[in-house]
Amino acid sequence: MCLADSLSREHEVKTFLALVAWCLLFALCWPLALLALVLWPIVWLVSLPLRLIGITLEAVFALLRAILFLPARILGYRGTHA
Repeated sequence: MCLADSLSREHEVKTFLALVAWCLLFALCWPLALLALVLWPIVWLVSLPLRLIGITLEAVFALLRAILFLPARILGYRGTHA
């Protein structure tokens, strides 16, 4: 089984569990389930800039790490990758 199949299977399971949870919520409290269905795209749109900020900060920290470890790499140190 390759990694792509595993990730696809994991995504399918998460989607199925989300659908089952929504159906359960719909059966217990349908106004709340419909409200969640309407608000989900809005919440997703609001979270997009936060994801971009996170990606940017991750890149900045990776650059700082590379700059800080550059002298050690020039001197020949090769750390183990975890």
